[in-house]
Amino acid sequence: MTPTIAVTGSTGAVGGVVTALLAESGTPHRLLVRDPNRAPAIPNTTVEQCSYDDVDAATEALRGVDVLFMVSGAESASRLDDHRTFVDAAATAGVRHVVYTSFFGAAPDATFTLARDHFHTEQHIAASGMDHTFLRDNFYADVMEHFAGEDGVIRGPAGDGRVPLVARADVARVAATVLNDPASHVGKAYDLTGPEAMTMAEVAATIAEVRGRDVTFHNETLEEAYASRAQWNAPDWQNDAWVSTYTAIASGELSRVSDDVERVTGRRAMTLREVLRAG
Repeated sequence: MTPTIAVTGSTGAVGGVVTALLAESGTPHRLLVRDPNRAPAIPNTTVEQCSYDDVDAATEALRGVDVLFMVSGAESASRLDDHRTFVDAAATAGVRHVVYTSFFGAAPDATFTLARDHFHTEQHIAASGMDHTFLRDNFYADVMEHFAGEDGVIRGPAGDGRVPLVARADVARVAATVLNDPASHVGKAYDLTGPEAMTMAEVAATIAEVRGRDVTFHNETLEEAYASRAQWNAPDWQNDAWVSTYTAIASGELSRVSDDVERVTGRRAMTLREVLRAG
């Protein structure tokens, strides 16, 4: 019997590609969205409305679902609580398997502060009794060029640390592969990275070369990093997340290159240069 699949994040950069890939393979699935008017028009799909923080709506939307693809929620102070609410709803609704987009090196003491939220979400999913597969994505290659300011400078305390940036398309390909054969991936945690670990100076140079404009990296001190972000008047948790993006790279915690993308999908992961040229 074919399991019933539900996909969150179908209006986003990862979930949207996942649902398109499932449609290409002829896999029927359910789209879980906050606004049905924004749901993509995809063959072989149905649409249900819910949000992570509404346990009743989520429970109702998840009834009859066997396998859930859960994209991590938007960054917020309440994200971990929202994740736990949604996981509880999935368990109550009878979901058997959760495929969750986590973060590379998720741990309670991870340097990147948001990786701690991912760790605790993983723990909550595991404690629920549902089967699970964790996709531990490194930082996305697709967004790096947007880290540059209007002056073309990427600023942060990353030092000479290296990071193997992963393409969102590769994360989506792994997710679709797992969803099309969930039983083969129960209890697995995949570290999803690109094929090369680069310094931020090398990242900036690659962006400059492909885009044909000046992009450079400035290695800030910790004090400079917080000061340069003060202009946005963001809450402390957000500033900590922004700055720890770079200190996590500097720490070496994110530097290991994994071949999990290729092992799961049969195709090697994209390089930063390939991502930029495709974008």
